[in-house]
Amino acid sequence: MTTLGLDPALLEIIVCPECHGDLEPRESADGGELACQGTCGLVYPVRDGIPVLLVDEARPGR
Repeated sequence: MTTLGLDPALLEIIVCPECHGDLEPRESADGGELACQGTCGLVYPVRDGIPVLLVDEARPGR
C-alpha cells in the first residue's frame, strides 16, 4: 500500500471531514489522493505531500 510520502502515524489519525470515514491513500496522475472509505466516497487531493482535507476541494469518487 502506498503512503504518498505521508507519515503513517498521520494516516492513522486523519479521517474524512465530511463523514468521518477512513481515508485510503492512492496514486493519481497529479501525485496522489486520499479516498474516503466511508459513506460519502469523496476523494481529497494531496499536493506537495500535504493532504488538502477541504470538502470544497474534494471530488466525488464513486
